[in-house]
Formats: sequence, structure tokens, C-alpha cells
Amino acid sequence: MPVTNSDHWEFLCLLGGRALAYRNRMNIATPIHAKSRIGHTACPHDCPSTCALEVDITEDGRIGRIRGANDHSYTSGVICAKVARYAERLYHPDRLMHPLRRTGAKGAGQWQQISWEDALDEIAEAFVKAEAKDGSEAIWPYFYAGTMGWVQRDSIERLRHAKRYSGFFSSICTNPAWTGFTMATGMLRGPDPREMARTDCVVIWGTNAVATQVNVMTHAIKSRKERGAKIVVIDIYDNPTMKQADMALIVRPGTDAALACATMHIAFRDGYADRDYMAKYADDPAGLEAHLKAKTPEWAAAITGLSVEEIEALAKLVGTTKKTFFRLGYGFTRQRNGAVAMHAAASVATVLGSWQYEGGGAFHSNSDIFRMDNAELTGKSMKDADIRMIDQSQIGRALTGDAVALRHRGPVTAMLLQNTNPVNIAPEQRLVKRGFARDDLFVAVHEQFMTETAEMADIVIPATMFVEHDDIYRAGGQNHILLGPKLVEPPPTVRTNLFVIEELAKRLGVADRPGFGFTAREMVDRVLAASGLPDYDHFLEHKWFDRQPAFEEAHYLNGFAHPDGKFHFRPDWVNGAAPNKPPASLGALGPYAELPPFPDQVDVIEVADRDHPFRLATSPARSFLNSSFSETKTSRQKEGRPEVMINPVDAEANGVSNGDLVRIGNVRGDLRIHARITTEVKPGVLIAEGLWPNKAHIDGEGINVLTGADPVAPYGGAAVHDNKVWLRKDVTKEIA
Repeated sequence: MPVTNSDHWEFLCLLGGRALAYRNRMNIATPIHAKSRIGHTACPHDCPSTCALEVDITEDGRIGRIRGANDHSYTSGVICAKVARYAERLYHPDRLMHPLRRTGAKGAGQWQQISWEDALDEIAEAFVKAEAKDGSEAIWPYFYAGTMGWVQRDSIERLRHAKRYSGFFSSICTNPAWTGFTMATGMLRGPDPREMARTDCVVIWGTNAVATQVNVMTHAIKSRKERGAKIVVIDIYDNPTMKQADMALIVRPGTDAALACATMHIAFRDGYADRDYMAKYADDPAGLEAHLKAKTPEWAAAITGLSVEEIEALAKLVGTTKKTFFRLGYGFTRQRNGAVAMHAAASVATVLGSWQYEGGGAFHSNSDIFRMDNAELTGKSMKDADIRMIDQSQIGRALTGDAVALRHRGPVTAMLLQNTNPVNIAPEQRLVKRGFARDDLFVAVHEQFMTETAEMADIVIPATMFVEHDDIYRAGGQNHILLGPKLVEPPPTVRTNLFVIEELAKRLGVADRPGFGFTAREMVDRVLAASGLPDYDHFLEHKWFDRQPAFEEAHYLNGFAHPDGKFHFRPDWVNGAAPNKPPASLGALGPYAELPPFPDQVDVIEVADRDHPFRLATSPARSFLNSSFSETKTSRQKEGRPEVMINPVDAEANGVSNGDLVRIGNVRGDLRIHARITTEVKPGVLIAEGLWPNKAHIDGEGINVLTGADPVAPYGGAAVHDNKVWLRKDVTKEIA
């Protein structure tokens, strides 16, 4: 299904100066009722933007339209269409409303409605039995970012530590990116992201912002409109963000570091490098320059698939534009060399001295600026370093008895899951499903919908949504802490995450331990007080708190955050600091010994070969957010069906026509999927957009059958865009 002009109406409006039309188009949802009030909150989803929201609330206590807050300087009145339609999700007829007990085989869909008391009693009883048989580490509470609210997301950690349950290494999403950036700068912060609206060039590297971070485009296009700024997009296919670019560079997956190295080579060669800046702020510019002598445009062209002319043009543009803002995303780091790629891309800004200027420098995340204290919330005082830590990305291996994944200790026999759907989103899906199918594994899932993980549970309990409970949020892609107060009453039979944790703590005998016994609002206040921030009532009045540091700190003009005050061209890949560094019990992960001493292309990726001639990336879709929103009718209609994008050259060579079923596979498995023939992907590259439910696929197996759980060096992460696969036309009949 080709992308049509109507898909890009929002940005065409903005390009034409019709910002109001763009804003209205982005916020179509249920109509505003004549008698309503406006509630203020924050988007809870796993997105760096953490948009400030205005919610229309009707007289009968229902939400109507949701839109971006006009008076919020980053959201600037614009939010993504899927969140604007949130009423469709809140009032979905398939929303879970009652606790359920499995009555048939796992996954058979046979359930009995039970009371909340019975559900919680049975979960606690199963945990007690598992601990009595195999020790406390047999229980593994498992969660992630279905909500980014601190209280509702992270309280499960307090129960974990109080009970000495198995630890949770949250590796799957951010680690390669965060590790690569902090190895360079020493801290996860950067220029004020609002400076994208005051720059002369924005380089959007490795993120399809139109689909995943719409506010990046809002500010970048403002700079283009008001200042004539150029927008450069670097990615692996011609996605909607590419279509907004003045310079669009499509690289082969996993080759971003080569492009960064060639750009820096040209900067040194042609005099764009700011030697005075590097002499003051960088650790070894002379060593870097010598290292880059061989990293010519010709060298990079052979690796990236770009032409020499494209590489030269990029280097000249950023080299002659002092105010260049490098907006570095997550997508290009979800390769096995992702940390190296992030470090190399951030290094370009330092070679050019871009950090010195407003609208210049490199930005990935502001996570380290907020200085929020979650010690009581997560029960850190009760954490035991001797308790094993299991990698979230390796859930399939852990649940099927892999000794390394289990740290050579006993099995996991009981789980509580909140805010995540690993049967759909975790790599090595066949292992994950096999693990959840174990008869000796007790699983409780607290969810909003009957996800494919919930379908494999023994007990399913219904959860609130973000407008139905109190919480506090902090952004990653911007600079605000935002309050998410309860705006409407939840259905009477659903409960918050915090309620479940508190009730289990009572039944498991730890309710008297530190951090338990508080309401969500009280816990928000306790976090704020511990962090030296204004209280809940202040946030209720003012809605958010700007934590952006001063220009000199944000741009590292007082020195970078390493002890020596330098930007590190030479990272310490094994001992360097990182926001989510594995504990000592895990140590460095992946092929860390192969990581280069300076920015470089390192092929620890799954390089295409004769038996697997294609590179597959599992890129995000515009209407889904991980597995969220895939349940709503409008999002599913907009996305159509699961498809794999194939270049016409590859399609012809394999006898594939548009709409044909093809089979793609690798050592981890294979699946059938419909082909979409398009020039938006380069030859040798396949793109499967959107994390569709497994059951939406022809044979009930989704794209994560093909993704691996081996950790990204040096500190872990899942390389979900880094897959070598084979492809062939499928000649079997499609099952209706």
C-alpha cells in the first residue's frame, strides 16, 4: 500500500504556513461537548515527547477530545493522532472489566469471572508456593513502559525488593543509545530541545519523527519556515520523515557509524573541524584525526550505500552551518553496533564545535537533568545485590530454562506482569511463547486489554488508564516534569497498578516495609519532596515544571560530565559510566572486546550473507506505539495489515508481486507475510512496519519470531532492527 499525499497533509499544511490547519488535523477525535471542562495531564506512553495534554471532560464524567497544550513550550499545541483519539481506547468495548481465572488450557481463551479478593488471594498463594518450593528468586515481577508514570510503573520494584524476588534488568529499549551517548558526554543531557526552532540546520538521525516524535517536526519546521533552516534526515528507508527533508540520506542498516566517520574525516580534511574547541573540550582530537585518515567518503560509500557526493554534501552542509542541531534517535542504535553508532554520531558535533552555539550540539535525551529521587518509591533500601538479575530481553531464554539467562540458578515459576506484552514485543518469540505455555509457570497479568500475554495467564486483572489515576511524569525528549492527575472515575471493577502492589504486599507480609501504605497522590508528593521539587498542589495549579539547565550546562560549556571535563572520543567501553549499566553480577555484555577505541564502523551486526541475503528492520508504524493502539479500530484501519516492504529489484528477482504472500526467515524461525513492493526501501533491505499482534499475521506468529535476544555490547539491549533473513515467494494457500 503506497503512502499517499493525504498521509502527509499535516506537514504540507505546516510547510505552507497553515499551522492552525495542521494542528486541527492532528487533533481530530470525539467532538467537544457544549458543557464540558478541561483537564490537564501528560501523555503516559513510551515516547520521548511526554506531551502536555488538554482533555475535554463532559458533564457526565467522560473524556472527549484530547489535544496538545498550547501554552506548553515543547508540546506547542500538537500531539500525535493516536493519542488525540484516546477516547476510542478508553471506551473500547473489548477493554478488560473484571478479574478472570483461566479454566482451560493456556491460551485456549476459557475464563471464569472472579472477585478481586479471590484474584489477589490466588496470586499471593501462588507466589508463596513458588517461594516455598524454589526460593524467592523463583518469582519474577516483570514490567516496562506501558505507562511512563513513576508511581504506577515503578511501584512493582518496591514489592520485588521487599520480597527478594528475581531482579529485572530493563535492557530492551534504551541501553545502546544511552550507553553510546554517555560514553561520549558523561551524562544523558543536551541542548534545550526547543532550540530546534532556533537553528539553521536540524539533522534528524535514526528516528522517524513524523511517526514517533511529532514535536521534533513541529520545532524543526518552525526553524525552516522562520530561518530558512535545512532539515537533514538520515535513516534506513524513505519513511514519512524522509519526505519532509531537504537532504534525505538512506543508509544501509547498521552503517551509521561509517557515515559519521566519513563526515568527520571531511571536516578535518576541509577545515570544518573546530580545532580550538576540541583542544579545550575533547580528550584526544589528534588521535581521532589520525584514526580517521582512512575513513574517506569512498570508504563510507561502499559501506553505507550512499554516493560519495551525498556524503560530501552532508559534511559540507553541517561543516559550514555552525548552528547545526543533531537530533539523535533510538532507531539507529537498535543494531548490535548501536552504542558505537550513537557515540560516533555525537562525536560529529564535537569535531565541528557545534555545542558552542544556540541551536547547535547533539541531543538524544534529557533524562539526567530531572534529578528525581525514586529511592522510597522503588524500595532501594531493601535491594539485595546478591539477588540474581534477569535480562528482560531474554525472557524467552529464561522461561525455557537457559542456564546463562537464569544466571545458573533455579527456574522462574511465578510472574506478575504490568505495563508490557512480551508474548508480542519480546525477541525470540517462539521461545517466549514456549516459556509462557509451561504448565508449571504461574502467570498473573494486570492489563487494560486481553493482550497475547494475558491470553497465556492464569489470572488476568483489569487495569486503569492514565486519566483514571494520579501520577507524575518526566520527559526524555524535552525538559519538563509533568503532573498526571486523576481526571475521571475509572470503571468500578478496574484497579490501579499501585492498588495491586499494595494489596499483594499485605497478603505477602511486607506491607509494613518502607514505601508501602501510601496513596498515589501521597507517593507523588513524597517523590517531589525527596527531589526538592514543588508539591502536588503546585503542579496541579501550574501543570508542569521546567527543569532545563542553563545554556552553559546544557551545552557543556563548563566542561563535559566526565571527571576530566572532556568529551571522550576514546570511550572506556567496559568501565565507563552509563545510566543503566548492568550490575557487577552481569558485567559487560555482548562482544564488547570487539568495540573500537575511536569512532568506527564495527561489523558485529548480522551481516547479510549468501543464505540470508536481506537485512530486516522492524520499524515503528505511525498508528501504533509498540503493541499499544493495535487494539483500536481506527489505528488498525489506518495501518491495513502486516506487510513487508520489498524493493522492486528484489521482488522481481524472487518472482514476487505486490500483495503476494512471502515467507521470510532465519535461524530463529520463519513466518508468512504479505509483500508491499515499493522503492521506499533499497535493494537488500526489508522493512516490516508496526508491531502487529501475532494473531494479525497469517499463521499467528509475528515479526519478533525473527529478532534475537543476544545483548548489544557493551551494556545490553535488544537489536530488533538487526536481522539477516532469507525471503521466498510462498505458494501455499492463505488461511482465511
